[in-house]
Amino acid sequence: MKITGIETLVCHARMRNWIFVKVLTDQPGLWGWGEATLEWHTQSVVGAIKDIEQLLIGEDPRRIEHLWQMMYRQHFWHGNGIVRGTAISGIDIALWDILGKVHGVSCHELWGGRVRDYIRLYCHLGGGKMEDFYETAPNDAKRFGDLAQQAVEEGFTAFKSMAVPETMSLEGLKPVKYAVACVEAMRNAVGDDIDIMVDCHARPSPRMGMQFAKALEPYGLYFFEEPCWPETMEDIALIQRAVSTPIASGERLIGVHAFREMLEKRAVSVIQPDITHCGGLSEARKIAALADAYRVSMAPHNPQGPVSTAASIELGFATPSYIICESVHKDVEWRQDVVSEGFTVQEKGRIVLPNNKPGLGIEINEEEVKKHPFQQEVLQRTFYKDGSVGDW
Repeated sequence: MKITGIETLVCHARMRNWIFVKVLTDQPGLWGWGEATLEWHTQSVVGAIKDIEQLLIGEDPRRIEHLWQMMYRQHFWHGNGIVRGTAISGIDIALWDILGKVHGVSCHELWGGRVRDYIRLYCHLGGGKMEDFYETAPNDAKRFGDLAQQAVEEGFTAFKSMAVPETMSLEGLKPVKYAVACVEAMRNAVGDDIDIMVDCHARPSPRMGMQFAKALEPYGLYFFEEPCWPETMEDIALIQRAVSTPIASGERLIGVHAFREMLEKRAVSVIQPDITHCGGLSEARKIAALADAYRVSMAPHNPQGPVSTAASIELGFATPSYIICESVHKDVEWRQDVVSEGFTVQEKGRIVLPNNKPGLGIEINEEEVKKHPFQQEVLQRTFYKDGSVGDW
């Protein structure tokens, strides 16, 4: 059995271009699907996949770890940057899909079988609709409360919000009070039985991140995400020690070595590797094992397309430290038209029951994908009131 080619299919989904990766083999009807979506870097990733393809043509797709080592270590430059890491991830996910199909079992069965009966999903406010999640004004607390109530009405028992505004490295009380008002409105709207997460998007400086974390501590957040840049790992650790709220981070980290540093510093209670960036399912499993050794929870970053979601769910069914799966369902109204899925979602509670089809259990409708060709993603740029560049 040999790899004969690697194709990329780009599907424009407003804020992102989903990059679906199709690894072809010399066995009739046998291929694997992966995803390598990276906002605002679509053409770079497609090119990186083309560069890597020459390493894999003629190789046995079942030798996944061997091929991963080739992709990461050969051509001199290691695959620990975001573009190449994403390209490797998309191919790696597709290889696991192939292996499951070869053996006629789902990926989680390949990894030792189920460790749980279901996986809980959480949504973004607005279901992932860009205008609701990213553009709701931070001083519109009522809107946050209304969207929180809507998420619960749609069956979710957990949701994530962007209640922390874009903030300069040092500001006064105004942004902190905005965040408090928004989180208070959400908590009042849904009560104590619903889990609320707040994503800072690493907007704050370490000092402002600390202020936000302490101000929001009374509201019992499920976790508080990216309170400052991941480059300042020691400061994330300081925030983690200063509050009882679990701190989450890791979506921008590539590879097990970066997560080793995060765990060694006891910086977080929840790690958030993105399976489409961190090195694929092969590397995500190593990261999960490391997290398990530190008794740290895992909740992968997953706002991308449907292959990423299927991969995250397969990982969750075989990973003890996995606690919840991020999901978006309203980013584009035709999302379900491009994919058939082997897992099922119960609307009440938004819980996922296991996939019983081989591999990832999905198939991409290539004709539907063609209806949404590449377009430049919607630019997201931030400037502070004095004109200086900010973090979006």
